[in-house]
Amino acid sequence: MTTVRLDALDRKIIAELQINSRLTIQELASKIGLSASPCARRVRILEETGVIKGYAAIIDQTKVGLPISVFASVKLERQREEELDRFAQAVARWPEVVDCYLMTGQRDYLMRIVVQDLEAYERFLKEKLTRLDGVASIESSFALGQVKRSSALPIGAALSAEPTGRST
Repeated sequence: MTTVRLDALDRKIIAELQINSRLTIQELASKIGLSASPCARRVRILEETGVIKGYAAIIDQTKVGLPISVFASVKLERQREEELDRFAQAVARWPEVVDCYLMTGQRDYLMRIVVQDLEAYERFLKEKLTRLDGVASIESSFALGQVKRSSALPIGAALSAEPTGRST
C-alpha cells in the first residue's frame, strides 16, 4: 500500500473535513487560507488518490434503536487463505457487523456487532456466525458504555510535513 505524501495544507483540509464534511469549497478554502480553485483542486486530488474515501453522516446508534454493541473475538479452525477469504466474504454481507479486523494473537478476528437487543444478537449468532464453516470458537463481550468514539484520524500528529510537489 502506497502512502500519499501530504503537506500542511492537505492536512488542514483533511482536519476540517473530518470535523464537517458538509463545508462548501468556499467555506473550506476560507478556513485553511486558500482561494476556492486551488482548494477544490486539492480536495479532488485527495479524493482521486483515495485519501478521502467518501463522505458519511455519523449516526447515534441508540437513537435509531440499535443500542447494543457486542465485541466478538472469533477463532477459525485453520488460518489458510481460503478460510480467511470465506470468513471475510461472509462478514461483508452481514449489516450487523460494523467493524471487523483480522488480528494477531490468540484470536483471528475482532468484530463489533450492533443490534437492537440481546435476542437480536442471539439470532445473529445462531443464524449467521455459528453456521459459518471453519469457525472454531467465539467469545462475546458486551459494551456497557462508550467512553470515546471517533471517525477522525490524528492527521496532524501522525504525518510529517513532506511537500506534495503541487503548486497552490
